[in-house]
Amino acid sequence: MTNENHSRPSEDRPPVEGWQGRYFEDFAVGDVYRHPLGRTVLETDNSWMTLLTQNTAPLHFDRHYSAQTVWGRPLVDSTFTLALVTGQSVTDISQHVMANLGWDRVRLPNPVFEGDTLYSQSEVLAARPSSSRPDVGVVRVRTVGFNQDGVIVITFERTLMVYRRGHGPSFDSVRPVWDERSRAAAGLDDRQR
Repeated sequence: MTNENHSRPSEDRPPVEGWQGRYFEDFAVGDVYRHPLGRTVLETDNSWMTLLTQNTAPLHFDRHYSAQTVWGRPLVDSTFTLALVTGQSVTDISQHVMANLGWDRVRLPNPVFEGDTLYSQSEVLAARPSSSRPDVGVVRVRTVGFNQDGVIVITFERTLMVYRRGHGPSFDSVRPVWDERSRAAAGLDDRQR
């Protein structure tokens, strides 16, 4: 059963906005945000990251060499792990970042292998108004990345400046324009009323 709606689009009612991230006022010390997207690490990711950064450690790109190590297979470049898990946190932590101030206490307690799927979450450790910039606050979080089995593969603390609500850049406010051609393509032309 289909529920097709061939009525005219509502041009006078704005769409419901999607999640646009937290502003400084939205952070509360102790909150833990489970980041929504997991990501499977591919062989290509590992090879490209290693070669793009000129990392010459064969442990990351030479299967024959890696097979002779205690791991028996290539390890994923740890800077890829840091970048991926940081990226996973953006939707909850730094969508409205003014500046990253630093990564501290980066630890890699267990290896990441090609084919692992990584997930992450972040805990708010501190949040305070900036003493030098009234339009931002300073937030410190601890992020934990873990694989499909729940094994923790990375932990780090990150400090960043986050805009206060109503400050900083705004998201684009362009709306779709339903011209005759667009209405026809969507099956919304006047003949179907």
